[in-house]
Amino acid sequence: MQAVGLQTYIWNNNLRSIFLLAGFPVLLLVLLYAVELTLLGSGFARGPSGYYVTLGDEFAYAGRLTVESIPLAVGVAVVWFFIAYFGNQTIIDLATGAAPVTRKDQPELYNLLENLCISRGLKTPALRIIDSDELNAFASGLHEGQFSITVTRGLMERLDRDELEAVLGHELTHIINRDVRTMIIAAVFAGIISLVAQVIARLLWFRGGDRDDRRNGGVLMLIGIASAVIAAVLASVIRMAISRRREFVADAGSVELTKNPDAMISALIKVSGHAHLDAPEEVRGLFLENREEGFFGLFSTHLPIEKRIAALRQYAGGRIVETPVEPLVPASPQAGTSGPWGDKPPEGPWG
Repeated sequence: MQAVGLQTYIWNNNLRSIFLLAGFPVLLLVLLYAVELTLLGSGFARGPSGYYVTLGDEFAYAGRLTVESIPLAVGVAVVWFFIAYFGNQTIIDLATGAAPVTRKDQPELYNLLENLCISRGLKTPALRIIDSDELNAFASGLHEGQFSITVTRGLMERLDRDELEAVLGHELTHIINRDVRTMIIAAVFAGIISLVAQVIARLLWFRGGDRDDRRNGGVLMLIGIASAVIAAVLASVIRMAISRRREFVADAGSVELTKNPDAMISALIKVSGHAHLDAPEEVRGLFLENREEGFFGLFSTHLPIEKRIAALRQYAGGRIVETPVEPLVPASPQAGTSGPWGDKPPEGPWG
C-alpha cells in the first residue's frame, strides 16, 4: 500500500464500515419480524381472529407485534451491549484459551511490542498468549487502557524476531485505526442475530399450540424461515466486508511501523495453512488469519494470503526470501530437539 494513499484509504474504509454497521439494526428488525411470523405460523402466538383472515392480515398483524416488541428487543440489545462492553476481553479469553503474561514472563516479546508503541507514542497494550501450536494472533479491546494483543505459542516458536515484530505491527495497526472496536461491535451485533436465529430454530423444533388449525401457518413459517436465513447471510456478508479490507490496511501499517515488508510476507507464508484455532466465528474475525476453503471461503472474513502477499510485493516492494530463522522462544520439548534452540536449524519461510 503506497504511503501517499494509505490515510485516505483508511478514512474511506472507516466510512464504509459506518454504513455497513448501520445495516445491522435493520437486519435485527427483519429478524424480529421473522420471529413474529414464526410464532404465528407455529401456533405459539394467537393470530387475528375471524374465519376470513387473509395472508395479508397475518402479515399486518405480525408487523404490529414487531412494533410492540421493539422496546423489549432494545432492552435485550442494551443488556447484551453492556455485558459485551465490560466483559468482552473475558469472553474472548474464555473462547480462545488466552491467558495474560507479564514482562517478566516474556521480556523479548514485550520489548518488541513496546518499541513499536514508543515509535508512535502509544501506551503499550497488554499481552496474552494462547498455548497452541497453531500460528495466529489478534488484537482486542474497546478503548485506551483495555487494548490487548494475543499471540499463540506456535507463532512465537516458528517466527523469527523480524517476522514476529511484523505480526505485532499488524495487530498494533488494528488498534491504532480502531479496527478492533469496529470488529467487536460487529461481533456483538452478529451474536444477537445468531441468538435470534437460534430462537427461530427452536420454535420450529418445539412446534405446538394450535398450528394445525391455522390456515396460513405453513406459509407464515416458511416466510419466517426465509427471512431469518437471509438476515443471517447478510449479517455474515457485512461482517466479512468490514474485516476483509482492514487486513490490507493492517499489513500496510505493519510495513510502515517496521520498514520491513519482507518480514511481513515471510510471516504470512508461515502462517498460511497453520492458523486454525477453535473459537466462535464472531471471534475468529479478529484473527491475523481466518480463511475458509471452498464455498465457505466466499463468506470468509479474510482475503487469501496470496492476495495479501501480492499487495505487499506490488505496493511495498516486498520480496519472498528464503532464509534460516531463529525463533524468539525455544521449541517445545515435544518437538524432539535438545538444547535451548535444538540441534537442527529452524525451518525457513516455506517450512
